[in-house]
Amino acid sequence: MGNFCSWCNETIIKVIVVVCLLFFIIFIIFVAGISCNFQVLDASSQALSTKKIEWGIKRGKDHAQPDLGSENLRIINEFNGMAMGSDEYKYLYLTFDNGYEAGYTEQILDVLKENDVKATFFITGQYLKTSEDLVKRMIDEGHVVGNHTVNHKSMPSCTNETIKEEVMTLHQNVYEKFNYEMKYMRPPKGEYSEASIAYTNTLGYTTVMWSFAYDDWVEDNQGREEYAKSKIYDNLHNGEIMLLHATSKDNANILDEVIKEIKNQGYEFKSLDEFVR
Repeated sequence: MGNFCSWCNETIIKVIVVVCLLFFIIFIIFVAGISCNFQVLDASSQALSTKKIEWGIKRGKDHAQPDLGSENLRIINEFNGMAMGSDEYKYLYLTFDNGYEAGYTEQILDVLKENDVKATFFITGQYLKTSEDLVKRMIDEGHVVGNHTVNHKSMPSCTNETIKEEVMTLHQNVYEKFNYEMKYMRPPKGEYSEASIAYTNTLGYTTVMWSFAYDDWVEDNQGREEYAKSKIYDNLHNGEIMLLHATSKDNANILDEVIKEIKNQGYEFKSLDEFVR
């Protein structure tokens, strides 16, 4: 009888220990779950902003790099974008926006070839549809072709699904036609948000803005070649990403002289593939 009682006591103690261990394990799981929930809440509270930002710069003096703005610079750097290269080197990155073909791109390509300069052309779906031969020539002659979306929509106003359709439809069409993988994108109208840049990053794209542009995009406002040259020369700076519109007759007419003068001033044209931060 004594042995039986002793056995019962030992069994009860073992059961109690097991139950306590089970309760302890359950408690640990419960606490871990609460912690995870807090982390999720914290992450959602720090969600990326969808506020539309319009790209803008404050030009420097005496060929100093311009002020891109603290918020612009923070976002571009955080998401590994491009807007201006290193101030240490006299490198200049020439880019063109090609929303549609106005009849000047062939002349621009001729000038670039004659001067051995590689540029980047950001094209839209409309441009690809109407000017496939010119896109092929860009690729064949070693230029970079970038993504300016199918329909030139403002990215911050689009859902992720729409952004994906706008970017990846053009990406796929260019790949199918030329076996060429685009990897740089310029947000239409220079409008972006933290959320839109973060999302296009997930699509495999680097966002490219600019550190120089001038009012060259209005077709009816041409015939200002001296004005255009003055704007370009006065604002040359190290690491410059120059944005010109290929729809500008002035740009096409002055490009040869501009390239020669920029080289004469000691700058070296580089492709975005050679970008130095």
